[in-house]
Amino acid sequence: MFALVELKLSKNLKRKDLNSMQITKEQVIEKLKTVKDPELGIDVWTLGLIYEIKIDEEAVEVLMTLTSPMCPFADELIASVENAINSLKSGEARVEITFEPAWQPSEELKTMMGLSS
Repeated sequence: MFALVELKLSKNLKRKDLNSMQITKEQVIEKLKTVKDPELGIDVWTLGLIYEIKIDEEAVEVLMTLTSPMCPFADELIASVENAINSLKSGEARVEITFEPAWQPSEELKTMMGLSS
């Protein structure tokens, strides 16, 4: 009987340990790559909209920008980023928007979008 109780406790602890494992920046990035800008159809990571990712025991904080301060899809995009991060089930997703520095597409992105000279 004691062995059975020990086994159940051991399984529960292992399950708890797995659930509370710290997620990695790479895992967050992979989730961010699933969030597409509705107008451009390119993910927020590739667009360079993500400036910073901070991970601690309670939250994943993302500092990001938008392609324009007047972006009509800002609320939708922020919610999509939060939902993608929350799917990792590692604390709360917090998204902060900044326009410093202003977003500029990279040369590689310009080429990908057919905008290079």
